[in-house]
Amino acid sequence: QVQLGESGGGLVQAGDSLRLSCAASGRTFNYYAMGWFRQAPGQAREFVAAISRSGGSTYYADSVKGRFTISRDNAKNTAILQMNSLKPEDTAVYYCAADQAFRAVLADTPREYKYWGQGTQVTVSS
Repeated sequence: QVQLGESGGGLVQAGDSLRLSCAASGRTFNYYAMGWFRQAPGQAREFVAAISRSGGSTYYADSVKGRFTISRDNAKNTAILQMNSLKPEDTAVYYCAADQAFRAVLADTPREYKYWGQGTQVTVSS
């Protein structure tokens, strides 16, 4: 199994940028496809972005496409979510997650990810 820990959240103003990191330990990192999700108060957890084991394929929610970039460094066991042009509606707790299944397409629902970090708060003020 793998253990995940997010960092990099904080309070920023609309239009600012943040870089979230997800550090992994345990099983070989490149065994897992990685995803980022977010959850605002009173809302369901929603998909943000996903990246394949090699990093060669990525997938984004429409709400973040063109503003967020997911990447990974398998040598450093780290997944990154670069968030630019942040909006107040991006405010949420952000989670990284690991998917151990081999799929034809990248997963975009929480139930498809087996391992989760504890989350990091991102707050965007207007």
